[in-house]
Amino acid sequence: MGLGAGALAQEAAAPAELPPLEVTAQAKKKAVPAKKKSATSPVPQAPVAVAAPEQTATEDAGDADGGLSSGGVDGYRATRSATGTKTDTPLIDIPQAITVITQERAQDQRAVDVNKALQYVPGVIVAQGEGNRDQIVVRGQNTTADFFVDGVRDDVQYFRDLYNADRLEVLKGPNAMIFGRGGGGGVINRVTKKAGEDVREGTAWVGSFDHYRATADVGARVSNDFAVRLNGVFEDSGSYRNGVDLERYGINPTAFFRLTDDTRLWLSYEYFKDERTVDRGISSVAVPGSTERRPYPGSIKAFFGDPDKSISDFEGHTTTATIEHKFSEDLKIRNHTSYGDFDKFYDNVYAATAVVGGLYTAGVYDNLTTRTTLVNQTDVTYTFDGGWYGHTLVVGTEFSRQDTDNTRKTGANYNGPGGLGIPASDPTFTLPAGYSIPVTGRNATELTTASVYIQDQLDLTKYFQVIGGIRFDRFDIDATNVLSGADFGRVDDVWSPRIGIVVKPTDGLSLYASYSKSFLPYSGEQFPSLDGTTQDLEPEEFINREIGFKWEVAPRLLLSAALYQLDRENTRAVNPANAALPPVQIGSSRTEGGEIELVGNITDNWEVAVGYARTFGEITGAQGTTVGNTVPVGRSLANIPEDMFTLWNKYQFTPMFAAGIGVVHRSEMFASTDNRAVLPEFTRVDGALYFNLTENLDAQLNVENIFDEKYYASAHNEFNITPGSPRAFYFGVTSRF
Repeated sequence: MGLGAGALAQEAAAPAELPPLEVTAQAKKKAVPAKKKSATSPVPQAPVAVAAPEQTATEDAGDADGGLSSGGVDGYRATRSATGTKTDTPLIDIPQAITVITQERAQDQRAVDVNKALQYVPGVIVAQGEGNRDQIVVRGQNTTADFFVDGVRDDVQYFRDLYNADRLEVLKGPNAMIFGRGGGGGVINRVTKKAGEDVREGTAWVGSFDHYRATADVGARVSNDFAVRLNGVFEDSGSYRNGVDLERYGINPTAFFRLTDDTRLWLSYEYFKDERTVDRGISSVAVPGSTERRPYPGSIKAFFGDPDKSISDFEGHTTTATIEHKFSEDLKIRNHTSYGDFDKFYDNVYAATAVVGGLYTAGVYDNLTTRTTLVNQTDVTYTFDGGWYGHTLVVGTEFSRQDTDNTRKTGANYNGPGGLGIPASDPTFTLPAGYSIPVTGRNATELTTASVYIQDQLDLTKYFQVIGGIRFDRFDIDATNVLSGADFGRVDDVWSPRIGIVVKPTDGLSLYASYSKSFLPYSGEQFPSLDGTTQDLEPEEFINREIGFKWEVAPRLLLSAALYQLDRENTRAVNPANAALPPVQIGSSRTEGGEIELVGNITDNWEVAVGYARTFGEITGAQGTTVGNTVPVGRSLANIPEDMFTLWNKYQFTPMFAAGIGVVHRSEMFASTDNRAVLPEFTRVDGALYFNLTENLDAQLNVENIFDEKYYASAHNEFNITPGSPRAFYFGVTSRF
């Protein structure tokens, strides 16, 4: 059977109706690996994976990711994904690097949000995000917008919890053919839990720094044609940082309907609220006798700024509907509609300068963003054999409308009560009453996109496969400067190709080569930068060339590796002829390197997820974002450690007890492209103990930073550096009822 006929084989094998509950329960038990998952993975608020590598009746009920892919999950390893191809494809047949963070892996590491989950992914750096949002650097490309939920863009700026996520998939390298604009270094896709299985679980966590968290996951198959599920979370936590806390809660009901034997419908609604202190860390100070800067060597608890004035408040409502109809086992159509309404406000008082003479200066600003987003995707998938070859053909469209209003207030820099500066030895202060923060910017944008794409997965022989596709995007944005009344607009028509070749000399081994391209309009990923100087600039381009292999070294163990070169072109730069003239597009950068990962079971009782990334990134053409802010050629890109090593492994000593140990090592890296502030090299060691107390009661103890290493985890720039957590303990209990 070729790739064309095989890509949907799992789904085709499923029965048309749900079996009795007891039969499904037996199927689930058979799907669990030799070690009992409940003995080692008691915590349900991280992604919950589909039970088995093979299809079960439960998957046909709701297909936990909406039917695109079961994930083929076996412990730490996933064997399949739809993120890279829009079809249910074995990972070994995807010609691009991809990391899937499964249920068990995320739970064992106590990865309760995207930030935590990505810390153990080589080649991905979790940036600070100014203390109010997820922000990552993938293959040297910094982004706040390349996040997706079930393949639909989720570009609002906030911190993403994993209470309702089934798994987290990290696709590395640009792929606008699948996802459209952005994704220069890669994308992060959350696959959410859906109705379709009987589950009743609740978890409670307590931990260091007044950490309290509770999650619930309750679902039932009401009949063979109807299922419901409800996920919820509440968290109230302090911090190792003075004056910092957070409160977040969310609820996500979902439903599944079998309308006919060939038509299925999934509905979902999520309400999510996140309130927290905006913590931008500490500033830097010059190393004596050098132009280099290092994090200020004071207490890691010290808050630089005013914590009472630094708050973030996010509220989001998201409603989705997905309907799928099978015309035959070879032809199906799927339509997905998503509507979101989001409000995000944050204000912050933070270090705006380095520490000089023991003093620093604070910056002050507020930001309010409201956004509504409507997205509609339609995919038609046709699988057919052409005699000696097979096809899986996808033809699709995507239409979206996004309306955003943004208001920014910026105050003058604050130099303390005496006006001479704020002492870094006592950096926390209260902003004076009546301090003026005037409105300095207010913009309204209307974005409309229309896209069409086609992709073919061609299985020429059992040894040779080709995947190729192209996408056309029409990106139409209108922006209004509300303060001045000026209107700006731009339309970009962009083609994004992708091609990959997979050679399989033996079963379980694939060699691949791929070329992919993505683009980013000059309105930016969050659209605030469209003005008179940028509306005539062409989109930035990202071109990725990659070779690699994927090798099933054992039945439950996958080794994958990739070498790549990623070029970014058309970056805005200061006009070299006259800095007062509009900017020009001569900026460029190159990132190149390699990644290797080993994921799965070494023995029945020993699971590992180990990876290493070696990355080099530099400016190859003069870059700058404002007049007078040019970055010279040859400078290193920010937030790229040359070496990054991650290891998490767990050993099942008895059916009732297991233990895990993890290591994250990162070489030094620059906090910004001016290459002055350096975040030092560090090695952090984490650990966990797992207890299966009874058939329905589990416990888990996680210790973060066992040896109390002092390190600096992330940065936004050379003045905003986040210290890593000291040793911390977290204890969770899960009950199934």
